Parts: sequence; structure tokens; C-alpha cells
Amino acid sequence: MSMVDQHEENRRDFLIMATSAVGAVGVAGAAWPFIRSWSPSADVLAQATTEVDLSSIQAGQMVTVPWQGKPVFILHRTTQQIEAARKDDGDASMRDPEKDAERAKKAEWLVLLASCTHLGCVPQPIGTGEYGGFLCPCHGTHYDTSGRVRKGPAPKNLAVPHHEFKNDKTLVIGKALA
Repeated sequence: MSMVDQHEENRRDFLIMATSAVGAVGVAGAAWPFIRSWSPSADVLAQATTEVDLSSIQAGQMVTVPWQGKPVFILHRTTQQIEAARKDDGDASMRDPEKDAERAKKAEWLVLLASCTHLGCVPQPIGTGEYGGFLCPCHGTHYDTSGRVRKGPAPKNLAVPHHEFKNDKTLVIGKALA
């Protein structure tokens, strides 16, 4: 191989490597905004969790707080409400049987997504249903003091959103996104 041929071959190799490197940087630069678009935006991250101060909620009182654009019931249950919910734990006639202890992480605090599982209406507050619980005004579903469906067209219990007790006075609804 002559000196000119070797020089041409080295030049060709250099041009191929340089073009490949520029192409790789270009693909990475074009892909970055696309990949970043998969990350949740700041407003979505802000709604990922809701902190609630429980210190002012008296026993028997219920508050409604927004979480991800949906209402959430937080009920500070009385001893009678807890007893009524636990008394019905073994009721085989329930459409969606679930024990009260599985629904309430702390017996005195019940946290429910305030959306009827039939058509999504917001149920009336505690004490309005036949079982001492909630009543959906749209189609007459009755829920007990644990938010379990007892009568009416709803197929499932009121949903329990993910929640944790940060301490005795603070409830965090939802999961923090990374």
C-alpha cells in the first residue's frame, strides 16, 4: 500500500468517526426534550400528595379535602362508629366484603375517595345512609361507617386512597413522585 493510499485511508477513517460522533450528539440532543416530556410537570408533582392537619378535627367530624382534583372524605370516627363498622365485618351479605381494619389504618381515622363507585357522584356526609354511613343521592347507594357498599347499585366500596400518617397530627394523602 502506498503512502498516498494509507493517507487517504486514515483520512476516511477520521471522517467516518467524526461524522458518527456528530450524528450521535445530534440524536442525543434531539432525544433529550422527548425523554423529558415523559416526566410529570410541576403542577402534577404539586398534586401528587396533600397534607392535612388533623389536630382541629373533632371526633365525629368529617372534612372534605381536594386531592388530585377529587374530593376526599376524612372522618374522625367516634367509638360508636368504629364499633358499628367492626360489628359488620363478618356480614356475608356484603357485595364487596372487606374488614374495617383493612380500610382504616388507624381505627379512629377513615380516609375515603368521595366518589360513588356506581357513577362517580359525591355521596352525602356520614349519618345520612341507612347503615349510619354515607348515601349517594344520585341512585340511592347506602354505605356503612367504613364506606362499604350495603345497598343500592354501586358494585364496590368507596375507595381508600393511599395515605400515611406522618405523625399523630398530620395525614399525607397520595404518594410522592420522584
